[in-house]
Amino acid sequence: MPSPLLAADARPDPDALLARARRDEEAAARGKLRIYFGASAGVGKTYAMLLAGRRRAQDGADVVVGFVETHGRRETAALLEGTEVLGVPLEVVPTVAGTSRFDEFDLDATLARKPSLALVDELAHSNVAGSRHAKRWQDVEELLSAGIDVFTTLNVQHLESLNDIVGGITGIRVRETVPDTFFDRADEVMLVDIPADELLKRLSEGKVYLPEQAAHAARNFFRKGNLIALREIALRRTADRVEDDVQAYREERSIGQVWGTEAALLCCIGPDAGAERVVRSAARLAGQLDVGWIAIYVETPRLQKRSTAAREAILQVVRLAEQLGATTAVLSGSDIADVVSRYAREHNLSRLVIGQGAVTGIVARWFGTQSVAEGITAHVPEVDLIVVGRSPQQSEGSSTPAATSDRSDIENDAVADRKRVQMRLRYLYAMLICGAVTLIAFPLWSVLHETNIAMIYLLAITLIAMRFGRGPAVFGSFVAVASFDFFFVPPRFSLAVSDVQYLVTFGVMLTIALVIGTLAANLRYQARVASRREDRARSLYEIARDLSKASGTDDVVAFARRVVANLFDADVRVLLPANGRGPVTLDRLEIDDALGRTAGFEPAIAQWSYQQSLPAGAGTDTLSGSPWLFQPLKTAMRSRGVLAVRPARRRLLMIPEQRRLLETLAALIAIAIERVHYVEVAQGAVVRVESERLRNSILSALSHDLRTPIAAMAGLAETLQMRTAPGQTEQRGLIAAMCDEVDRMSALVENLLDMARIESGDVKLNRQWHAVEETIGTALAATARLLADHRVETAVPRDLPLVEYDAVLIERVLINLLENAAKYTPTGSSVRIDASATVASLRLSIEDDGPGLPARYDSPERIETLFDKFTRGENESPKSGVGLGLAICRAIVEAHGGAISMERPSRRGVRFVIVLPRSEAPAIEAEREVAA
Repeated sequence: MPSPLLAADARPDPDALLARARRDEEAAARGKLRIYFGASAGVGKTYAMLLAGRRRAQDGADVVVGFVETHGRRETAALLEGTEVLGVPLEVVPTVAGTSRFDEFDLDATLARKPSLALVDELAHSNVAGSRHAKRWQDVEELLSAGIDVFTTLNVQHLESLNDIVGGITGIRVRETVPDTFFDRADEVMLVDIPADELLKRLSEGKVYLPEQAAHAARNFFRKGNLIALREIALRRTADRVEDDVQAYREERSIGQVWGTEAALLCCIGPDAGAERVVRSAARLAGQLDVGWIAIYVETPRLQKRSTAAREAILQVVRLAEQLGATTAVLSGSDIADVVSRYAREHNLSRLVIGQGAVTGIVARWFGTQSVAEGITAHVPEVDLIVVGRSPQQSEGSSTPAATSDRSDIENDAVADRKRVQMRLRYLYAMLICGAVTLIAFPLWSVLHETNIAMIYLLAITLIAMRFGRGPAVFGSFVAVASFDFFFVPPRFSLAVSDVQYLVTFGVMLTIALVIGTLAANLRYQARVASRREDRARSLYEIARDLSKASGTDDVVAFARRVVANLFDADVRVLLPANGRGPVTLDRLEIDDALGRTAGFEPAIAQWSYQQSLPAGAGTDTLSGSPWLFQPLKTAMRSRGVLAVRPARRRLLMIPEQRRLLETLAALIAIAIERVHYVEVAQGAVVRVESERLRNSILSALSHDLRTPIAAMAGLAETLQMRTAPGQTEQRGLIAAMCDEVDRMSALVENLLDMARIESGDVKLNRQWHAVEETIGTALAATARLLADHRVETAVPRDLPLVEYDAVLIERVLINLLENAAKYTPTGSSVRIDASATVASLRLSIEDDGPGLPARYDSPERIETLFDKFTRGENESPKSGVGLGLAICRAIVEAHGGAISMERPSRRGVRFVIVLPRSEAPAIEAEREVAA
């Protein structure tokens, strides 16, 4: 039966109660969300939702249907009769067969109507363009904030965290997803489930999709193996959700009893040689049961006094549990069974794995003690306790786990010697304190009663226990009793006792001294543990606060070195990747030559730790002989560097609490470095955006200002050409050259103006259905003079479908590419235009047989740079131009949702490929009349 102390500790935390009251107050003003959750379409989610809505309406609730997709199911549509539907026809889309109307959820109408319950189907649906929210779950969030209850439906493949898993099983990756955080905040999750065979039968009967859709679904998504796997995933996800609900209910009601609902295992790591055996057995059992598991180690005052080697061996077992997939925790307390029982109750763990203790059975009960297993059973009798047996080697050997030997043996021996000296001094101080009490009380013997003198000795024992611990307090108890008997109990100056009652006094005095000494020692230990935890928490808070203020990588590195050096009395280095302070991070660490020549520092170990994102060096399982510990600076994205630590006292790295503190510090440093990196990236992006905006403004203003004088120059040149006599050949040639240069300058200004307009977003696409061959013909006519000395070939099929695009802009793209071909190919070369279409795209290619690209463009990445603004294939070229033609082409094509690329054909020359998206063209009315 739990002790009163445990019952008192189980009382709710006042702060937790206050926070819960605030949450309840917020929840009262918020609508309730119920999700009907299923493995796939057709399991009956919408039907179950509508049926529940009708029941709620029959009970008097104001229920409306915001949106429901029936998929042609008569049974589902029948449930809509008599219910107010707020969905409105929002978009009419033309199709080959005519037009299709798509009803959408009307959020504003629902908010204005403000019903008590809204039924909104297909939670993961994406809203049409122009809606207030991109996703329907965001609409539902707004309804809930307005105090409206919502029933909705969701398939398992639409959960964000499961999207890739389901896609890997079915081969179909859905794009519409719902965040898991929104799913977990739902007040209720109703699982709607049917067997795979029954679902396939419903599909074949047309109860899931219309016949033509059902046939397609049966060939792809609705395969029996897919449905079984999705059903398992949905059941597991629902079980996880219910598990969280159970734990929340237990915390809300302050239930301390363990309920057997949690499938995870709790493994208790002990200090003896069988700890590894227990951990491995727990890992195997968790694997067989396919559940998670937690490994904890409880450090008591007695265990904390063990040698560094023994504590290091325990730390190795904790790491082994982490490697085997456990969640680990190092706890502290004076009673192992009490701490383990508390942890099991708090986390509702009903299966405990523990090693067989050395003290059990009749012997334990005879001496009034019990094993840890018996203590756990006494505290939490409802748990299933699995005791792992001891191996023969363990039974014959020592109870202390074998510690790994390394170069620090001499250091460990020195530390042990210092501890032995300090312990002897503590016993000496205890004896001296008892002697001092005797000297103080001796002159007062005639004044004070023996009882008061005994109280002074008890006070001294309490002080000894508080200052020096349990052992010196026990030793002081015997010294105090002996001194009291020798100096103050008749006959004095003799250990003989004249009155038998003094024996009782001695026994009580010794017992009280031992109890007080033990309690004081335990309180001293608990206070020391609490103080160290407070120090670590304060240090982490101050470090996190100061790191958040760091404005550069150098500041983070300097602060990290100073803090870690002070906490661990160590030489500290923060190793970052080469060029790690810039936007590009390389795969190798930047290590200066002076550090590389430092005794014991091996750059290869640091490089391995960085590349593998694993600790190495002192205190680890990898190259533990190194005096340096290399801790990777890991973040969610990647490793940001390595924290190298060489402590003056190696044993500091072997203490579990210190090691976890170092790992936490490394995580904080890594996050700070990543934050600074992205701040620098964001600042650079802002500078580039502003620079681009300024350049576009200048180009736009310049092009506008140049158009008027250029137009005037063109007009004057034409006037001169008209007034020049036919016989003045030289003058006419100069005027013609002037006209060409004016035209070239006009084209350049037009390019600058177009580029500025495109990047500013002022260009609005005038999409119409066009015949591709007409656009190609117009472009060829515009460039006829430039291509007069070239052979032009076209391969455009007669049956090319109509494509929707802005004809003026696409024509401009073709003109730029044809001008580019004419400019960079010699006279007599050929230019070929090809066009083809697929169901989803139109492909245009313009290919020439000229000299091709310079040799430096030897990769797709380098070729892609030719589409950047003010980039030319040849930096020093007699050909005129500023490198804007291809940039304009790419901007126009991407504005249409397409892509443009440059390729090297098998022979000489260059090929430009344009891919534009296409959809089914509408039927022409005249053709319909002929068909009729």
